[in-house]
Amino acid sequence: MTDEAEQGLHLNRWGDTSDPAPKQRGTRQDACTCFDQSRPHPRARVGFHAERQDTSAQGWRHLLELIDEAAADGREEFRPLTGLNPEERRQIITLPPSIAQLTAVKHLVLYGSNLVRLPPEIGAMTSLEEFTPYTSYRLHWFPYEITRCRKLARSTVSTRALFGNYKLRPPFPRLQPSLDSVADLDPGNLDARRWGATVTHSCSVCDRPIEQSGLHQVWISLRVATDVLPLLVNACSAACVAALPGGARDYIPAPHKGGRVDQPASYWD
Repeated sequence: MTDEAEQGLHLNRWGDTSDPAPKQRGTRQDACTCFDQSRPHPRARVGFHAERQDTSAQGWRHLLELIDEAAADGREEFRPLTGLNPEERRQIITLPPSIAQLTAVKHLVLYGSNLVRLPPEIGAMTSLEEFTPYTSYRLHWFPYEITRCRKLARSTVSTRALFGNYKLRPPFPRLQPSLDSVADLDPGNLDARRWGATVTHSCSVCDRPIEQSGLHQVWISLRVATDVLPLLVNACSAACVAALPGGARDYIPAPHKGGRVDQPASYWD
């Protein structure tokens, strides 16, 4: 199948969230240079996207309205980007915590998004069966809380954009040293460049408030639905890290801190 044919199939299946005119293509998705998504560079250094969501932007306010509407009508499929214009879509780099309301949604479509992270509240979407963030090339990792979506069985992810993916094995960002106390840290106002996100309130494993304990971040790669995803764990203790499962087959077998950690050979080796 040609690239053009594949693109047409994807747009028919998931909804066209591209710009209405080719000359406007650059307005819906910012460029990403975190790592080369076409060839392996195993010794490259990578980091987190540092952007913060502008909550005053029209696109953000519009997205909040769309989420409230979807929660109110109990819809089973949610395609928020199709309800935004190209510039509004570009303004969205994460989703709001209010997605926790979408407990009836079975299929979440984020095709062609400008997202750089997702909030842990995605784990509250307990009816989710299919997840489609395809061609979201700036979305390199997912919150561990997505594993709480027990019914999630199908996913379509641009795997070349993921940290540690089997095709290219790009490295993972090096995580901060573990903290047994967050007394000197504001979990509600984090530096995304250092911590991956701007806020973390609850342990990814036991759901205990981070403010009452510590912050132990690790990476783990697990099969979630159709794909193996790099998951960022914000654990409250070393015990919660120890309770994590082993990594997916042909991936790093145990939770790790990222950086230049040894990975299995890439698909092309």
